[in-house]
Amino acid sequence: QVQLVESGGGLVQAGGSLRLSCAASGRTFSRYAMGWFRQAPGKEREFVARVSRSGGSTYYADSAKGRFTISRDNAKNTVYLQMNSLKPEDTAVYYCAARDIGREEYDYWGQGTQVTVSS
Repeated sequence: QVQLVESGGGLVQAGGSLRLSCAASGRTFSRYAMGWFRQAPGKEREFVARVSRSGGSTYYADSAKGRFTISRDNAKNTVYLQMNSLKPEDTAVYYCAARDIGREEYDYWGQGTQVTVSS
């Protein structure tokens, strides 16, 4: 089992940047593929980005491509989401999640961090 704690959210003006962090504890961090998701008020939770166990492979939602970068540091048990050129529509609670080896679903979730982008 792994525990996840997000940080780095806040209020930023449109066009600004934020870097979210997700610190993991528990089982070996490098066994988990990691993802970032977000949920805006009144909307379904949606996928943002994911990174492979080694960090060598990444994948982004269309809304994140070219603006967001996901990365991980297995020595620090941390995954990051660098968000640039933020837009008001990026306002949401952002969650990190972990997917164990052989699993299709993300089984472990953090508590979320609020990102608010003002226009």
